[in-house]
Amino acid sequence: MIDRIIEIANPARLSIRDAQLVIERQQADQLSLPFATPVSEIAVLLLAHPQITLSQAVLSRIAEAGGSVVTIDGNFLPASMLLPVQAHFVQTERFARQMQLSLPTRKRLWQQIVRSKIKAQGELLRELHTNDHGLIAMSARVRSDDAGNLEAQAARKYWGLVFGNKHFRRGSGNADQNRHLDYGYTVLRATVARALCSVGLHPSIGLRHKNRYDAFCLAADVMEPFRPLVDRQVCRWVAQEDSEGPFDTRSKSWMIGATTSRYVLGREERSLFDIILRTANSLAKCIAGESSDFEIPSLLVPAPEVVTVRRGVQSVRTNLESTKAAG
Repeated sequence: MIDRIIEIANPARLSIRDAQLVIERQQADQLSLPFATPVSEIAVLLLAHPQITLSQAVLSRIAEAGGSVVTIDGNFLPASMLLPVQAHFVQTERFARQMQLSLPTRKRLWQQIVRSKIKAQGELLRELHTNDHGLIAMSARVRSDDAGNLEAQAARKYWGLVFGNKHFRRGSGNADQNRHLDYGYTVLRATVARALCSVGLHPSIGLRHKNRYDAFCLAADVMEPFRPLVDRQVCRWVAQEDSEGPFDTRSKSWMIGATTSRYVLGREERSLFDIILRTANSLAKCIAGESSDFEIPSLLVPAPEVVTVRRGVQSVRTNLESTKAAG
């Protein structure tokens, strides 16, 4: 399956024809020649313009194929998300297990998430600035439920260092890297939510995140260790572009690249969705009491070039792939 992420950022009409999503863009009061892609290849469809029309069949067929549909508001944040509700044969049983999960187990799983997140932040600092500034050592000190609140301590240090700008503030609302981060996190969150549904977990039953207005608390939990992948993509962007420049299709396409790139895991090159799916399946086993080992792989490497082995042929490639956004 191809994990294609498609963004519609201009007026358009969407429909289904012969198991394909047909996109007709509105230009000068006329519809352009249609673009079509197989529904089975769509991982996430991002609707980022108020003048998009689509049929119920579009939503239904994408969900049936295991994809998700996300609507984006004016601040590049998710306003809604459509996910498949029948993605796993033991879904009801796993929902019940989630609801009954003991507090000690929740605390232990959150400890592993925070450890992995802080470690990934340290690895990114080391990759960018040759110094992890103590974050990797800090990650080993995270206790059950992050009782010492090391996640917040690491964040204060991390955000002042990662962009080489001690004045940067995450979530400030400024027209700077925050726009790129928000957009990248939106795509990542949809990818994680899709993986959770695929293994029969309910994305709203969180481990730590419990916002009553957030329907995707578990996705917010599980995406935490993968956020530095988006951060690295933003760092690469601002290294060659103006962080306060126009946030257009080109920059959005670059941000999507963090999710559509392929990463090395166990000397194999895999899609990010495949890796997150493995993490989601590991979490499902922990919730079911079948395992105590929550698998959260580290995907940050010391250099952008990685060695991969495919079909007996060794090749070196640069892990900077991105997908073009439709529209």
